[in-house]
Amino acid sequence: MIGDIDKFFTSAAYAVVGASTHREKYGNKVLRCYLQHHKQVYPINPHEKTIEGAACLASLAELPEDVKSISVITPPPVTEKIVQQAIAKNIENIWMQPGAESEAAITLCQTNNINVIARGACILVVLGFHE
Repeated sequence: MIGDIDKFFTSAAYAVVGASTHREKYGNKVLRCYLQHHKQVYPINPHEKTIEGAACLASLAELPEDVKSISVITPPPVTEKIVQQAIAKNIENIWMQPGAESEAAITLCQTNNINVIARGACILVVLGFHE
């Protein structure tokens, strides 16, 4: 596994890119996991107004400055675009959930000194998620 999980959790607030209104999808479960652990979290989904009671943002560009860590639950080609947006937003930590990672996105993180967690750990397991 690449990256430092402890460093990821030093952020004052977090974002879930690929947040979903569908409770069976990982984009929803990861959001609920943050909420269950009383963390400030922003769902990113340009097609929704709210998810699980949290106001949605359309893009990373709308995030407050205290968000330094993001979870990404998107198809790999989208993840690559998200990493480029994260670089522009000065995001320090990216957790690519299993299935979201691509070698190009991981390399882009490494090249830009972003702490990347990929190829393994799922935040639902690390934090502990209760359905």
